[in-house]
This record gives sequence, structure tokens and C-alpha cells, in this order.
Amino acid sequence: MLATLIPALPFLSFMFIGFLYLFNLKSKKISDLQFGYLASIAPIISFFITLKLFFELEKPELIHLFNWIKVEDFYIKVGFYIDNLTLFMMLFITFIGSLIHIYSIYYMRGEEGFGKFFAYLNLFMSSMLILVLASNPIFMFVGWEGVGVSSYLLISFYYNKKENAIAGNKAFIVNRIGDFGFLIAIALLFNATNWSGFDYIYLKASVDNISENTLILIAFFLFWGASAKSAQFPLFVWLPDAMAGPTPVSALIHAATMVTAGIYLIARFSFIYVEVEVVGQVIAYIGIFTALISALIATRANDIKKILAYSTISQLGYMFVAVGLGSYTAGLFHVFTHAFFKALLFLGAGAIIYALHHEQNIFNMGGLKDKLKPIFIPMLIATLAISGIFPLAGFFSKDEILFVAFSSGHYDIWLMGVFIAFLTAFYMFRMIFLVFFNKENKTHKILEVPIVMKFVLYILAIGSILAGFIGIPYALGGSNLIHHYLSDSIYELTHHSVENYIIYLLMLINTIVALLGIFIAYKKYYNFNEEKTSALNTLFLNKFYIDEIYDYLFVKSLNKLSNLTEIFINQILINKIVGSIILIYATTSSIFIRTQTGKIRMYAFYLVLGISSMFLYNY
Repeated sequence: MLATLIPALPFLSFMFIGFLYLFNLKSKKISDLQFGYLASIAPIISFFITLKLFFELEKPELIHLFNWIKVEDFYIKVGFYIDNLTLFMMLFITFIGSLIHIYSIYYMRGEEGFGKFFAYLNLFMSSMLILVLASNPIFMFVGWEGVGVSSYLLISFYYNKKENAIAGNKAFIVNRIGDFGFLIAIALLFNATNWSGFDYIYLKASVDNISENTLILIAFFLFWGASAKSAQFPLFVWLPDAMAGPTPVSALIHAATMVTAGIYLIARFSFIYVEVEVVGQVIAYIGIFTALISALIATRANDIKKILAYSTISQLGYMFVAVGLGSYTAGLFHVFTHAFFKALLFLGAGAIIYALHHEQNIFNMGGLKDKLKPIFIPMLIATLAISGIFPLAGFFSKDEILFVAFSSGHYDIWLMGVFIAFLTAFYMFRMIFLVFFNKENKTHKILEVPIVMKFVLYILAIGSILAGFIGIPYALGGSNLIHHYLSDSIYELTHHSVENYIIYLLMLINTIVALLGIFIAYKKYYNFNEEKTSALNTLFLNKFYIDEIYDYLFVKSLNKLSNLTEIFINQILINKIVGSIILIYATTSSIFIRTQTGKIRMYAFYLVLGISSMFLYNY
């Protein structure tokens, strides 16, 4: 039952910090630092409990807490399912989440609503942990929705600016579209199994009794839900706008929570996807397409946080390629390494924004290498890692995904993946050269970055260097520990084995294209003068006009529909029909009112007339 504390502690902390914040609005007795330290205790303890379970768990455990819904023989359980996949996810969620909490204490210090921010942060953590720990899809959906609500609260944290409130609404609405697909999948799965309790153990045992067509529908709608949470085409438009929230929120969303939920969902239901490979292939192609268009957009983005946001979408595309092709461990391996270097990139960007008084345009930066050297070094490590440079974390995990595409015979996906690797190195080092090496912006007064923020960056830098070593492939003399650890929790498709020399050749190709991307970025942006405009650059800068297309197809069309509805209801239904009824009533009443004369002889006449009518009727 120790596992119940892992999500419970952040949730209790959310309640406690929330009440303290409301109390403190008037009393002002609790400082920002006290709020921050109190809020950070819960995720830290959750991490150590997870670590304890990691070393002690010998076999999967199903923990029943209580019956949520019970009607005769029908019931839904609330419980936790702990296996290696659960522990794997919780380890980096709690570890990186704790680091982001500590970083946030000093980044957010002095901000209005400081205590409220940490309350929301703990709610976010608790919701993600419930999502991962849940023993059945219905309870998972509770955590799934909790993550959605938390992200809305944090993205629109600076709600006094209209664009931030709009960004929060956009994230909330787009994710509701995905949630609709997830709900359909749950309903189909429940109907196909027709069993009370509905936990993963039973579902795995029952999958053979479900028809192939139903499995295809379930797999498709599960991905529908996953594509919104993990920002895949066409539901990826919310994630760049989510940068409206404070930078630590961006780090938490992109590295440890929310966007990893979709990958986890597919991996958790791997026992379904291995039965319907055709859906997996669709997922892989959507993933690589998403990775491509987001990488192209990133090559022209100007906002340092949005560059990283499109980078996340692109890397998530890689992950969906892996899980779509049935290599769930490869996808989860990249989730793990990405958590370290993407958290580092966002928190490093946050340190730069902090030092430059909230400047986010990379073209207004420059010459920061020496002035922000403690920030430059970990940022460079993270950039090399995401670019896939040996022996950093991203090299091993990204290379394994490209190897899966090649060995499964999807050479088109592999070729596109290699090109995206080139783009990744190019746009990431474009950012590095413009921020740290380009001509200095003399107008900036550099604010000293707190040492605790720097400390968190270096911890994540160590992770960005070492995280990949848990998945060293057999061809390099490793034992691929992550594959071995997750093999009992995940069903995987078997791909063709290839000779070691081909693996080495693929690694060499990946390294060469990454170095080529770095070289081109160096030549163009190390001493940058002016960005040339072209039709293609304009297309990338305007994000392929996807937001404008959605606005025209959905927002404006729905507005027109609502206007037509308003005309029909107000002007036709209410004004005409209801108005006519009122007119008839008024006319009728005007006739009857003439009978009310107030004269007794007339009322006596009506009485005699009525009685006479009754006798006549009876006769």
C-alpha cells in the first residue's frame, strides 16, 4: 500500500498549499520560499518511494482500493497496477518533477499568485501519477482529465493577458477533442469484454476474444486520444501556444508529464496494437509526418520557447514511429532520454529569459557565451544530446528508433527520420549560435541567475550525458538494459535482424547528418546579419498556416452557425412563433374580457344559460 502515497502526497500537498494560499491572501504570514519548500516536499518523497519500489518489486502487483461504481454484478474498481512499465514512468516523472519544483522556487519568486502556482504544480504531478498508476482505463481517464485541467490552469496562469487565457482555452479544447476519442475506445473495449472490474490483467487475457474489426476501432480511437495529449498531427496546434505559461510549466509539460501520456497509453495497450499492425503503421506515418512539419517550422521560429516546443513535437513524432512499428521499448527509451535533455533545454531557456528580464526573441539576444557561461555549458550539452551526437543520451535513443524503421523495412520512414535528424541539429544550433555566439545586444543588463537554478541545470546535464547508457545496443557491446527491464510489461513485434556492420553504418550516417546540420547552422548563424525572406521561409514562419486553416474551417464556421442558430431561435422561433401565440392569447382574452361587465343581472343570465345548456346536453 506504500504505492498509494506516490500520487496521494502531491494531491494532499495541492490541497494544503491551496488552503494556505487562500489564508495567506489576507494574513501575508507565509513567504514565497516557505510555499516553495513546502510544495517541493511531496514530489521528493514520492520519488524516494518510487525508488524503493523499483528495487523491491519482484512481480506485478494489483492493488484494490475500493469499488467506485457498483450496481448488482456491475462494478468499476479503483486501484493501482504496479509493474516495470509503471515504475519506469514514475521514476523520471517524480525525479524531474522534483527538480522543476526546486527550480521554480527561485524562478517564480516574487510573482503574484506564487502559492497558487505551486498548488497547481502539485495537482499536475498527482494527476500524471494517477494516470500512470491506474489499474484500469476508466480510472486512468480520471488522471488523464486531471492532467488536462492542470495544464489549463498553468498555461493560463498569467490570465491578465488575453493571449495567455486564449492559449489555455486552446489547449483545453483541443485536448477535449482527443479525450472524446479515448472515451469511445473505453466504451468499445468495455462492450467487447463485458466484464466488471475492467483491469489490465483481465483485458490482456480477453484480447483474443475480441474481433479484429473491433480491435482496429479500439486501437484507432486510443491513438486519437493519444495524439491530442502528445501533440500529433492534426491535434498538435495547442502545444506551441502552451508556452504562454511560466517556463517551469513548459518544462514539466514537455519533459515529465502530459505529452508523455500519449506514448504511455499506446505502450500500456501494446497487447492490442500487436494484434492490429495496420493501425500501428498508420501511427508511424502520422508520427514521422508530424516530426517533419514541426522540425521545418522550428527552423524559422524566433521565440526560444517555441523553438523548443516544436522540437518536442518533432521528437514525439519519433516516439510514435517507434511505438507504431511495434518497438515500444525504443519509444519509451526516447521518452526517458528526452525527459532529461528537454527539461534541461527549457529550464536553461528559462534561466536566459530570467537573466534578460523576460526577453524571448533569439534575434534580440547574442553574445551570451561568456556572460552566462554557467548556463551555456549545460545548454550546449542538451543541444548536443538532442542532436544525436555520440555518446550523449539522444544518440542512443534516436538511433534505435531509426534502426527500428530500417530493420522493419520502412525505408521511407527511415529516410525521412534521417532528414529530420539533420533538421534537428540545424535548428537547435541555430538557436545556440544566435543566443550565445552572435553579436552582442548592448541594451541588455544581465540579471544574476540564482545558484539553485544553475544546480538543477547541471543535475539534468549529467542525466543528458548518462541516460542513454541504459540502452546501449548489443552491437556496441551493451545489453540494452531498458529492453530487458520492460520486456515483461510490454508486447513487442519482432523485426528482421541485421548484420553489425549495417548497424555501424546507420550510426555513422546519423552522426554525419547531425554534424552537417551543425556545420550549416554555424556557417549561417555564427555571425548572423539578416534572415533572407522567401516564399518557403514565409510558409515555415507562419507554421504552414495551419492555425489559420483551422480558424477558417472550424472557428469561423462555428461562429456563422451560431449566428444562424441565434437568428432561428430569437427571430423565428421566439419572435414569430412565440409572438403569434401571445397575439392569439391577447386577442382571445380581449373577447372574453367584454363579458366581465360587473353587472349582477348579466352574471345571472350567464348562470341560467349555463344550467340550461347542461339540461339540454343531458336531454
